Amino acid sequence: MSIVPPGAAGSSSAPAESGVGPLLRGWREQRRVSQLELALRAGSSARHISFVETGRSRPSEEMVLRLAEHLDVPVRERNALLLAAGYAPHYPETPLDDPSMDALREGVERLIQGYEPYPALVVDATYDVLAANRGIAMLLEGVPDRLLAPPLNAMRLTLHPQALAPRIRNLRAWRDHLLAQMDRQIALRRSEPLRALYEEVAAYPVPDTDPEPAGGDEPLGSVPSFALPMRIEHEGRVLSFISSISTFNTPMDVTVAELAIETFLPADPATVKYLHTLLS
Repeated sequence: MSIVPPGAAGSSSAPAESGVGPLLRGWREQRRVSQLELALRAGSSARHISFVETGRSRPSEEMVLRLAEHLDVPVRERNALLLAAGYAPHYPETPLDDPSMDALREGVERLIQGYEPYPALVVDATYDVLAANRGIAMLLEGVPDRLLAPPLNAMRLTLHPQALAPRIRNLRAWRDHLLAQMDRQIALRRSEPLRALYEEVAAYPVPDTDPEPAGGDEPLGSVPSFALPMRIEHEGRVLSFISSISTFNTPMDVTVAELAIETFLPADPATVKYLHTLLS
């Protein structure tokens, strides 16, 4: 699959409070950082931080960006802070189909294609799939066409009871892992679209117990315990994967900041052999 532009689902949903002060205070409290600690990190004073949060002082553009960096505020929300302080956004949001993104788009596509026969995909801030390789297409074989209509969403496809969920042999543990991952991102991003997605997929029905491995497969406990595997059935075989997520360091564009590349590393020799036989 080729990379496609993300939709507007990742748009900022910062609380509609007056001025930058309450927004900065909200981020500081969410990060559990005191005014003094933040002041020390940012080379300021606790008194100045207090004045900024209460609206008694208007921070400079540089100070807003510095505080946002030390509070690990997402790039999209840094623009919201600047707007609230009366400044222009600092970070552009360039569509992925813009010519200036050609190198990024082509590089990411080469990366996930080069990862074959193992599965890899690219998602945005709300897990809409922007690109995927043949390994992902293989896992999606047999999923009803109506669930494959764009925009594809990785969380829906994984947890929907008519998509991949019935094939995941350790669904309950894998579902808990995915929901915890989304919960951490909601806390970081304050994204209402992401929260809505979380509530949707968390409401999908879950079996009381996970299915047993198919006949002839190794028991779940024999999979290496260095990370939680996803154990998924494909054409009568149970494949085991360890998931890894990569993002871009120091992104200077909102679109780039919200891209994530997820790769699935085979967790046992049988999965390696099967994928190379099937897709090589």
